[in-house]
Amino acid sequence: MRKQLLALVLFLAPALAFASSGAKWPLDHVEFDATNKASLQHGAQLYMSYCMGCHSLQYERYGRLATGLGIPEDMVLQYLRLDSNAKIGDLMTNSMTSQKAKVWFGAAPPDLTLVTRARSPEWVHTYLRTFYQDPARPWGVNNKVFPDVGMPHVLLELQGVQECVPGPVHAENGGIRRDPLTGKEELLDAEGKALNPCGRLKVTTPGKLTTEEYDQAVYDLVNFLNYVAEPMQEQRKRTGIFVLFFLAILFVFAWLLNREYWKDVH
Repeated sequence: MRKQLLALVLFLAPALAFASSGAKWPLDHVEFDATNKASLQHGAQLYMSYCMGCHSLQYERYGRLATGLGIPEDMVLQYLRLDSNAKIGDLMTNSMTSQKAKVWFGAAPPDLTLVTRARSPEWVHTYLRTFYQDPARPWGVNNKVFPDVGMPHVLLELQGVQECVPGPVHAENGGIRRDPLTGKEELLDAEGKALNPCGRLKVTTPGKLTTEEYDQAVYDLVNFLNYVAEPMQEQRKRTGIFVLFFLAILFVFAWLLNREYWKDVH
């Protein structure tokens, strides 16, 4: 009975986690590359320009970042557009106090060093692409994967203004709901009365970047955050390969030793 309950919990865990996020929007399927130095460097610049004012990276140092991103230490502060008071050994924190942040935003903006581990890189990627205009919200924007978010759209000048347009209804698991008989997208709501008024998002006022350029910028930014969350991930993967190779060789000797021990028995 206990095994059955455990299996049920493991089976339902992804669905429960998705439901707890309050979102019904499908997440982007993106493969991130921690070896792409150009992408990581561009993402670091975007982070320092648009995110660092509110969100710190308190578990990362500028010196460690320079080494990982392939930036000379004597150039990293200039590359990241930092003032002369910053030092190469400093943690990547900002000057915003939690007291002021609570007054301005209602809650202190979280540190983002481990955000891709806590949420997932795909969640963060989708989040940055799904802000849309909502005059009812304090900052004039809302978000599809984080409804009623208290954060302004800091990349607005790059993406432009997105607005809701009619589209398909999304199912509870985040996918597009389809007719069970025909398999076609179901364009009516649960009561069959109207098309989902916010089933898709469309840029109505262009920003500095095209849609493709903005998507690339978001990819670079999230790729950088994914790297910061685990700077040693590529080394971990390489070490794993050597460990498996070692175990494969050890298995041969263990098998030969086992055969030697049991040869007289058989």
